[in-house]
Amino acid sequence: MTDPDPAIAFHVELRRFPHVARAFNLSRAELERRIVAPWADGRPVALDDRSFSPDRARLTIYEGPLLDSGEIGLGRGWANATRAGREVTADVLVDAQRRTAAAVAASSLEQFKEALLARCAWAPLAVRDVLVLVGERNPGALLSERVALAERAVWELLHQGRVRMRAAGGVVAAEQWRATLLALETWVTPGVAIERLDPQPVRASP
Repeated sequence: MTDPDPAIAFHVELRRFPHVARAFNLSRAELERRIVAPWADGRPVALDDRSFSPDRARLTIYEGPLLDSGEIGLGRGWANATRAGREVTADVLVDAQRRTAAAVAASSLEQFKEALLARCAWAPLAVRDVLVLVGERNPGALLSERVALAERAVWELLHQGRVRMRAAGGVVAAEQWRATLLALETWVTPGVAIERLDPQPVRASP
């Protein structure tokens, strides 16, 4: 990721009839913190001592050159911002939504990996049952989405050294992990299982 151009800034307008508020010369970090993050979360944005809610107001973002005080004064700022810049509202909001979705997906993956470790804490868990567990936790997910999550979770746990994979011939070597997980038989028969390698909790005495 390249450093932002210090000569480029973001200019924002929030409009809710009959009120209009504007901010000029925001850096990308300021734009994200003050405007985009709360807006994308559905929270009101405070600007010029007013609150603008995403469900009632309109947000417009322009990217363009920094404006000096003379270009902003006397109510000329927005006209100069729109004339010299380009509107990037949709691009900025889509990017924010993608990052939010990626963060949610990463969190879901980590939670599922922990659930897998808990399930195979005392005994091996058949890989086909990993797919069953995904379905239990995500009943509305498409089959392709379930398979993708199950495969990703097992793959990451193997590479993190937290589980190992066993088949009829014993422990599956690392160079065979990919081929094994890509095989349909792995997901429909009980012949391949994962077992936990990290320290197991000590059972309490009766």
